[in-house]
Amino acid sequence: MNSFPGEMMFQTFLLDKENKVVAIGNPVLNPKVRELYVRLIAGNEGTKSSTTQTQVSVSQTVVDFGKFPMHEKKEHSFALINTGNNVLAVQDVITSCGCTKAEYSKEPVRPGGTLEVKVIYEADEPGRFNKSITVYCNAEKSPLQLTIRGLAE
Repeated sequence: MNSFPGEMMFQTFLLDKENKVVAIGNPVLNPKVRELYVRLIAGNEGTKSSTTQTQVSVSQTVVDFGKFPMHEKKEHSFALINTGNNVLAVQDVITSCGCTKAEYSKEPVRPGGTLEVKVIYEADEPGRFNKSITVYCNAEKSPLQLTIRGLAE
């Protein structure tokens, strides 16, 4: 009767004393949600985040690799451009499965700078795939969602 979203980050709820939903999100997967939960539980729901925010634009958020042989490794680099006035810091990058890996520099990115997030996909079985890469950072629109898809034959 109640259907839960397929995305794991939306399957966790913080309830109040009357069992009403106060917040939705997985505090294990998202540092911003964890910070929100701590503030709500401590009773500081009106306080702002202590993390300095910046703005980020992404070169493209979806990449289609098309059709390729299953044993061929596919790679793509997503460019995250710091368009804000503060330093961009990435806390974590999480992929939706073990067949997808992400590599990136842990160094902060100055305003106007670019961070390359290299995504590597190695199919473990033939078929269509649609994998997500979630970037947790101090951007106002964090987490950033990136997607790779294609058909491994």
